[in-house]
Amino acid sequence: MDSRIIARFLLFALLVSSTIALDPCASQADDSDLSIIPIYSKCSPFIPPKQEPLVNTVIDMASKDPARLKYLSSLAAQMTTAVPIAPGQQVLNIGNYVVRVKLGTPGQFMFMVLDTSNDAAWVPCSGCTGCSSTTFSTNTSSTYGSLDCSMAQCTQVRGFSCPATGSSSCVFNQSYGGDSSFSATLVEDSLRLVNDVIPNFAFGCINSISGGSVPPQGLLGLGRGPLSLIAQSGSLYSGLFSYCLPSFKSYYFSGSLKLGPAGQPKSIRYTPLLRNPHRPSLYYVNLTGVSVGRTLVPIAPELLAFNPNTGAGTIIDSGTVITRFVQPIYTAIRDEFRKQVAGPFSSLGAFDTCFAATNEAVAPAVTLHFTGLNLVLPMENSLIHSSAGSLACLAMAAAPNNVNSVLNVIANLQQQNLRLLFDVPNSRLGIARELCN
Repeated sequence: MDSRIIARFLLFALLVSSTIALDPCASQADDSDLSIIPIYSKCSPFIPPKQEPLVNTVIDMASKDPARLKYLSSLAAQMTTAVPIAPGQQVLNIGNYVVRVKLGTPGQFMFMVLDTSNDAAWVPCSGCTGCSSTTFSTNTSSTYGSLDCSMAQCTQVRGFSCPATGSSSCVFNQSYGGDSSFSATLVEDSLRLVNDVIPNFAFGCINSISGGSVPPQGLLGLGRGPLSLIAQSGSLYSGLFSYCLPSFKSYYFSGSLKLGPAGQPKSIRYTPLLRNPHRPSLYYVNLTGVSVGRTLVPIAPELLAFNPNTGAGTIIDSGTVITRFVQPIYTAIRDEFRKQVAGPFSSLGAFDTCFAATNEAVAPAVTLHFTGLNLVLPMENSLIHSSAGSLACLAMAAAPNNVNSVLNVIANLQQQNLRLLFDVPNSRLGIARELCN
């Protein structure tokens, strides 16, 4: 071969490899580590047409929190794990972080929303009415299979519908976000997570969507129920996973979902995970108190107590945007915070305690006290700034009055740049600082 041709080929190969290496949107994780990206970031396939200031984006996402809290509260208050035979309606809400997976054989790339409070995964499938242009092509996968009503998995998905006699496909219906709904068929196929393959992974194949709130490429459930990724992966991950959520300001694949015991942090403090037998999917923790600065906020113990019969207590949730406390708890936290920061105070979207950013230097840290673990929130996890930067706001809120909630939710804005390790077999949650932006 001519030396000039060889030289050109080598130069071209170098340029291509350099471009790939420098691609900030490329997923760099190996083995069982999946990169995580905020759904509104520049590398997301779901970028809105107009890039808004960060505070506007957070306010917009937080405006969807009330619907999610209503959904979480309905889950927490369920008194039985039995699934009704009639079609059921489930109120879900969109998550704010996605991972890239491959589904089927050969694998088809899908960006799926992470959700720690849901079990069953679901994706829009080819032929879906009302779905986005990106769908899973069932006809081109050699490992695709349907699941009928005789299969055990069918009774494990909420809202399933089966005839009293005979055999048919397992169909389920769910509402989503209050203004959307979808119909899906329970199916199975291979799920590839970087280099790991989970064969015969059961998920919902969406046939039709009404409304515009359903995540365009589906949802990956990380809950504790029988259809979750953790349950279906069996011994592959030993029931253990962790994630680090990057800030909403991070444009690229900088967060990570680590599956299995390998590569997990060694230096980490744990708090017990509590189990609600009436809704075992939710990750409850024992929040014993909240401090603002050096002051332990006076909170009646019964407002923090875990009660599986009513669903009361505190959960860790990846799909809610800002941490929500029941009204009396939030009011006590807010009032103590205001005592320590010079006013006047104003409101901005969901935030009712905004003050001049020039007073931020005296803003106290908020500490969440769990059994065996005190989490001092970094200032970036407890304050958010107006687009002009003139205001700083306490980035927490009360549970909406119309939810009638007894549930406190530690949300994803307060989890950013922390490594959260879910050790399901040992019923414990580990938390450690980690910069994943």
